[in-house]
Amino acid sequence: MRINFELLDIRAFLAVLELGGFHKAAEMLNISQPALSRRVQALEVAVGAPLLERTTRRVSPTSVGRSFAPLARRLLDEFEESLLGITDVAGRQSGQVTIACVPTAAFYFLPRAIESFSATYPLIRFRILDLSANDGLESVARGEAEFGINLLGSSDPDLVFTPLVEDPFVLACRRDHPLAARKELAWKDLADQTLIGVSRASGNRMILESALAKEGIGLTFKFEVNHLTTSLGLVERGLGVSVLPRLATPPRDHPVIATKVIGTPSVSRTIGLVERRKARLAPAAQRFRDMLIHTWSENPEARP
Repeated sequence: MRINFELLDIRAFLAVLELGGFHKAAEMLNISQPALSRRVQALEVAVGAPLLERTTRRVSPTSVGRSFAPLARRLLDEFEESLLGITDVAGRQSGQVTIACVPTAAFYFLPRAIESFSATYPLIRFRILDLSANDGLESVARGEAEFGINLLGSSDPDLVFTPLVEDPFVLACRRDHPLAARKELAWKDLADQTLIGVSRASGNRMILESALAKEGIGLTFKFEVNHLTTSLGLVERGLGVSVLPRLATPPRDHPVIATKVIGTPSVSRTIGLVERRKARLAPAAQRFRDMLIHTWSENPEARP
C-alpha cells in the first residue's frame, strides 16, 4: 500500500461506516457529499481496493473495508495520543484505551478497575468492546482492540495470554434465601435448588461442567440465559439461585443478592490479558495494562 492519503480521508471512511451513509457523514464532518466521496475514493486508491459497497439503500464495508476499519481507528487514536503528548505542555495524561472484555468481567470488575485508574488519569478515555471469549480473541488479533481481558488463551501464535487471577465460581442468591445463612456450601447442596445458568455455548459453562464432571458431579439448570447478568435479574426476583464467576457478582454490600463460596471441590476460571505478541501499545493503554498487572500481582484477592 502506498502511504499517499490524509487523516481526513480516514475520518471520512470511518464516518460513513459508522453512520451508515454519506449524507450523515458529510453533515458530521461539515463537508459536502462530493468532497466526502473524493476523500473515500482517495483512500481506496491508496489502499488499492474498494472499501465500501454502495447501493441505493445502504452503504456497507467490503471485506477489505472490514479488515481495514480497526486499523484505521487505531491509526487515528495513536495520532491523537501522540499529538496530545506533544502539545500538552501542562503535562496532562490523555488518550484512549480500547479493550475487548468478556461480559462477565465487563459488568462489575472492569468499571471498578477503570474507576481506580481514572482517579490518577481522569482525561484518558475508554472504548469497551464487551464480546464473547472467542470474539474477544479475534478482536485483539485483528487490531481492533489494543488488548483483551479474557478467560481463554488462544492457539494463534501471534497472541499471548498473561494470567491475572483465578476467579472461583460462587453461588448468588437472595439474602433471604436459606443458603445465604450457611457458612459453608458444597456442590451437592445445590442438587435440590432451582438453578440458573448460562447456555452451553458459553465458555464459563464449559469450564464449570468440565471441572465438575471430573468429580462425578452434574448440575441441572432450570433456567438458561445468554448472559450471566441476566441470571442476576432472575435471582433478584427470587426465581432461583445462580452459579457464576465471582468477578461477575455484585459488590459485597448489594442490598438484595448475597454471594457464597462453594467448596468441595473449588472450581475456578483463569482471567488474563490477551495481547498481540509484537504489538506496541499506545501510552494510555500501556498504563492501564500495567495497573491491572500490578494490582493483581500485589494482591490476587483484590477486587477493584
